[in-house]
Amino acid sequence: MLNNNDTSGEDELIRLLLKRQSELNSLLEVTRAINKNTSTPTLIQMLEVILKNYLQVGKFRFLIEKDGVYSCISKYGGEIESAVTLNHTWAHLSKIKAPAELTSHADKILSRYNYFIPIYHKNKALAFALIGDFNTSGDMLNNDLNFIQTLINVIVVALENKKLFRERLQAERFQREMELAVEVQNMLIPLREHKEDSVEVGARYLPHQDIGGDYFDFFRINEAEFLWCVADVSGKGISAALLMANFQASLHGLTAIEEDLTTVVERLNKIMIRNTKGERFITLFLAKYNERTRKLNYINAGHNPTILYSNGEAIPLKLGTTMIGAFDELPFLNEGELDLEPGSLLFNYTDGLMDHESQNAKNWSEEKLLEFVIANGELTPDEFNETLMNHINQVVKGKPIDDITLLTLRIS
Repeated sequence: MLNNNDTSGEDELIRLLLKRQSELNSLLEVTRAINKNTSTPTLIQMLEVILKNYLQVGKFRFLIEKDGVYSCISKYGGEIESAVTLNHTWAHLSKIKAPAELTSHADKILSRYNYFIPIYHKNKALAFALIGDFNTSGDMLNNDLNFIQTLINVIVVALENKKLFRERLQAERFQREMELAVEVQNMLIPLREHKEDSVEVGARYLPHQDIGGDYFDFFRINEAEFLWCVADVSGKGISAALLMANFQASLHGLTAIEEDLTTVVERLNKIMIRNTKGERFITLFLAKYNERTRKLNYINAGHNPTILYSNGEAIPLKLGTTMIGAFDELPFLNEGELDLEPGSLLFNYTDGLMDHESQNAKNWSEEKLLEFVIANGELTPDEFNETLMNHINQVVKGKPIDDITLLTLRIS
């Protein structure tokens, strides 16, 4: 016949076994939910149900670290503290790496809780929990605290994996976006050099990153006229590349039916406004040259002025308007017209040519550029571009902070 001690011992063993079985079942349910990629709010809800209903934890705060700051992602029971207050509690707990009692803690906030449960990975603190109104004691206490720590650790690992998965997807998406943008931009860049009896063209494009916002173009309108453009689109990546593609298509379409550059620029502005709702803009220099009349018509829309070199002089071409895409109606628009002498050189560029990281950048300015053009204006377009870049590398000795586009034309 069993005595009372034997009976109580058996009861305690059965209770412990049932408790362990319940713990395993809880962990199994959480693991299954994680494997099904259950949302973060649902996982937190499962954690709270287990703590409330199974372990009778009356008060709970669960904080996760991100960039050195702890955010509370689960809280119930008792008077809810502010996020700042809860975050500051970590200063009193950062050296504790195992479940610890808080009842007699010197900090008033922490003393309202029974236990502190930290979650570490390779000496890096990932999260911590505060447990209150929790009355388990004796032999079951360590078991319960270890189970709570294990359960929270499983949740934290799942959330970290979700974060890493999102970051990987974002990185892959960004990489693919950049590849598409590079493909689009490569299709938009028409030439590196072009030569015929009446004109010789040399171009260089140096993106600051894989994909930039610069654009340039050169094409014939008819047997007597050709047109060129150099532009800088706000923004980077696939959105900027697609905007450039749309701009190029619009430019080619409009110049095929419109002879007047003023009308072309006005309509380009309306197209930009319609497509971007004023959130993007383009600076550009657009010019048309007639070989028979030797007349050059141009519009500078908020862009770095193209430099005309002729007879030993360098003149910046500034007439035009403001950037397109910023205003529903351009506030002013002045078209420039010049007669070009044989042998004239026209140098077009984007602002990356003038902006560099180095402190020596003060040695380089628009005045210095004009001096360079005068000194080297008799070179061929390709020689001019190469000599200019070599000169900047010697003078500035620093990396540009934006894309650089050079488009140089020699008119015969």
